[in-house]
Amino acid sequence: MELFDNYENKGEVMAILVGGGPAPGINGVIRAAAIEAINSGLRVIGILDGFHWLSRGDNSKIVDLRIQDVSRIHFQGGSILRTSRANPTKDSQSMSNTLRALRNLDVDYLLSIGGDDTAYSALSVAEATGHKVRVAHVPKTIDNDLPLPGRLSTFGYQTARHVGVELVHYIMVDAQTTSRWYFLVSMGRKAGHLALGISRAASATLAVLAEEFKERKIRLCELADILESSIIKRRAMGRNYGVAILAEGIVEHIEEEDLLRLDDVERDAHGHIRYAEIPFGDIIKNEVRRRLVSRGLDITVVSKNIGYELRCADPIPFDCEYTQDLGNAAVHYLLDGGSGAMITVQGGHVVPMPLRELLDPETKRMQVRLVDVDSDSYEIARKYMIRLVSEDFSDPNRLIRLARAGYMTPDEFKERFAYLV
Repeated sequence: MELFDNYENKGEVMAILVGGGPAPGINGVIRAAAIEAINSGLRVIGILDGFHWLSRGDNSKIVDLRIQDVSRIHFQGGSILRTSRANPTKDSQSMSNTLRALRNLDVDYLLSIGGDDTAYSALSVAEATGHKVRVAHVPKTIDNDLPLPGRLSTFGYQTARHVGVELVHYIMVDAQTTSRWYFLVSMGRKAGHLALGISRAASATLAVLAEEFKERKIRLCELADILESSIIKRRAMGRNYGVAILAEGIVEHIEEEDLLRLDDVERDAHGHIRYAEIPFGDIIKNEVRRRLVSRGLDITVVSKNIGYELRCADPIPFDCEYTQDLGNAAVHYLLDGGSGAMITVQGGHVVPMPLRELLDPETKRMQVRLVDVDSDSYEIARKYMIRLVSEDFSDPNRLIRLARAGYMTPDEFKERFAYLV
């Protein structure tokens, strides 16, 4: 744009900003990048609240970052620069304001830390200036759903899983102590990595992911059947308690007609369902509880969301080390003349991945990495869950025990649940 037509590249200033939701390790990236940039002769500034103030043309919300300011922040959760979901690409004025603010700050390099929205915004800044402002993006999300090669984690995921496992462990003890069931809804809007990762490491009773239904829609009654049948199977094993972990992304795959029948579902001004406001855990809890009570099974079921407790946790050593690599690598990429890439560390080597190749040209979002339910790893995970399998119906004795535990006849149990396997 014209604001950068006469831009003199002094190579003096690197700005760092954070967008999107929190993830453990953000401060580790800021620390490593700031130290390496300062030691390379740059002035480093932190831009507060992501693109929020920049998109309004306000370049006053910044802090100078010095080595003594950042040397120990990698132990802390949250973000010393805070974060926001402001989108400077939403209109031409916001982008123009952002470019003007960066120009006034004499920014030569921009390091963005965030998800796909932040990546697209940063890339747009670079392209609008003809890469006179060079951009490097460090991907973060506890959902672990960005398209990194192989099973490479996004930073923050391992800490979120670690803390999530501790929470689930305590809840599992409570479930056993009080003879009740918990339905835990885990963060993971598009993919079920966090739900499955927590479930596997904590040995929860079962996990249910949207991915296992492939591309088809899910009926609310089917999800209730999965949970109800697991409760019954546990009763047949002599255990009247358990913990089920549900990936929150399931709710967006439920048939809309099922959701529209519910009284407590919010809609926007156009009548569209506001999925983020759906009390998913309570809805499925109430349905399963109603079914159990109707057959004389008095089982307490409690629903709880887990996720916000994980996002700002202090990072575990894995993420402290990982984010140091990412922050350092981002600075070297920029100083070597690079721009417009997502920074990854693969097998101990820095691999910049061009953002333009990762973003869908229509949605402006990165491709989502889903759980591979056809993998050996997922198959092993399923073997340790308490869910119905074909042998529960082919073995007459097992079928009888299950039916009795559910206060049903074998024929009733088979007719109701056999389709699940």
